[in-house]
Amino acid sequence: MPPRTSVPPHRHPPLVVTSDGDLLDDLLRLAAASGVEVEVAADPAAARTRWQPAPLVFIGSDQAQPCLRARLPRRSRLVLVGRSGDIESGWQVAELLGAEHVAVLPAAEPWLVDRFAECGVEAPAGVRMIAVVGGRGGAGASILAGGLAVTAARARLRTLLLDADPLGGGLDLVLGWEQLEGLRWPALTGADGRVDAPALVRALPSRGDLVVLSWDRGDLTAVPAEAMAATLDAARRGRDFVVADLPRQLDDAAVTALQAADRAFVVVPAELRATAAAARVVTAAAPHCHDLSVIVRGPAPGRLRASEVARALGLPLAGTLRPEPGLCRGLERGEAPAAGGRGPLAELCQRIVTELTGQSAAGAV
Repeated sequence: MPPRTSVPPHRHPPLVVTSDGDLLDDLLRLAAASGVEVEVAADPAAARTRWQPAPLVFIGSDQAQPCLRARLPRRSRLVLVGRSGDIESGWQVAELLGAEHVAVLPAAEPWLVDRFAECGVEAPAGVRMIAVVGGRGGAGASILAGGLAVTAARARLRTLLLDADPLGGGLDLVLGWEQLEGLRWPALTGADGRVDAPALVRALPSRGDLVVLSWDRGDLTAVPAEAMAATLDAARRGRDFVVADLPRQLDDAAVTALQAADRAFVVVPAELRATAAAARVVTAAAPHCHDLSVIVRGPAPGRLRASEVARALGLPLAGTLRPEPGLCRGLERGEAPAAGGRGPLAELCQRIVTELTGQSAAGAV
């Protein structure tokens, strides 16, 4: 198999999923004709972490059934590719996969060159996405997610705070925004195609450069992976910075968000039992994210060090959070986390946002 070509940071190439050498040669030739580099995965296991970030996915007919069995999240812009003798039941398989097109070679070669060429158009510059998940219940992941979003908005980045945890109570409450008008997730669960980015931003609760997509307090509904994928696609086109708060038990929608993230953080209290619980979360999350690290939150009643927690989880240590007694009191009064720009949480969020974007926080949200 040819070596994977390099791509500029934070730009994702189209993904080709096949172990058929002849078909791969044809697709690489067509991609080269359009001036586009691609990533190659021989099977669904190799494709999983690149499945959602890729702007376009081509599945070879040899991997159609394996992809079905792997139960990869449904996504838009999926093409099933094969030769006429290998893809006789192509449309039936394509429907099961959620593929939008079936490309039969050699007749479809000009069409495929055009599809590859579309991926060569520059993506919006500088779009970054962070995912945050708690190592245990009450770890503080939602507060960190809110703080990161507030800090990014203070740095004049157009920011979306995305609540992917249906049991979290709603991130609008974390910001003190529960009274703001705007759409919540139940109104978007039917989205499965291209969502208009400006219309989405206008419809969501917002203040300044920050918008939030949260849950309401009505009946519990699940977010299909297709709706999450469509929403994230709109976010990439309409925002500079996206923060996703994920549930500890990853459903298909959460996996979709995690796979799209540039970085992901597991928040773990400095406690032995919390570390043991976080190990299970890390096992579930690690296959879906290429850049996963841990943030350890104090206090440490048993004097467990942050470096020891990170070592036990097999993850790099991204930062620590010292106790901040006034933070919870402020949240109860409707004050957004890190809004004042001072304290351990604000300092950590400023460092993370600056590392990812080069932008420093200024004003207040």
